[in-house]
Amino acid sequence: MEEALEALRTSWRVVVGTDPSYEAIVALLTAWNETTLGYLHQLSCEDPLTGLASQAHLRTRLAELYRAEMATMDGSSVPTGMGPAEAAEFALVMCSVPWGDDPSDEQGDHFTRAMRLTRMGEMARTVFSRNETIARLGSRSVAVLVPRDARLGRRVRVLRTLLSDLEVDGPPARVWIEGLPRSDTGAVMLLDELARG
Repeated sequence: MEEALEALRTSWRVVVGTDPSYEAIVALLTAWNETTLGYLHQLSCEDPLTGLASQAHLRTRLAELYRAEMATMDGSSVPTGMGPAEAAEFALVMCSVPWGDDPSDEQGDHFTRAMRLTRMGEMARTVFSRNETIARLGSRSVAVLVPRDARLGRRVRVLRTLLSDLEVDGPPARVWIEGLPRSDTGAVMLLDELARG
């Protein structure tokens, strides 16, 4: 960080003839922070702002499920910890903050948005309290990796009700069930698309 600030100061003095402005320092610190967090997201399975699983962790979990399903289909042994139930059909339950009049849409207000995602994640944990993976996708969404079963629709309705009762300014979160593609590659592309919002 010290080197980056010194380089900014030197460049600013050469080009402008003064010390860098407050806005330039804030821009540098924000970029540094986002780059560092991006690096940490790759190292950790937990998103540091929300405490939810990271998108990378969700990708890994999906890859495990696809490998288990392929092993079952090939007749080879299923990896340790994975049984036929693990290879069953799964889906993503998506909770997304819509674009619009959300106060967290203000430029640079990452904290308000992260807090809203944290609350959405807590509500999702209330409904999906077993071993489901609950992850942050991008800056506006929470995804829950769940097995498709007879109770899934009922649980999604409960989650939708809890989120609508959440006292927040702005439009309510959208909640829906997203089917998973047949291949791991397709699932990765789907996650990337959902993360973009």
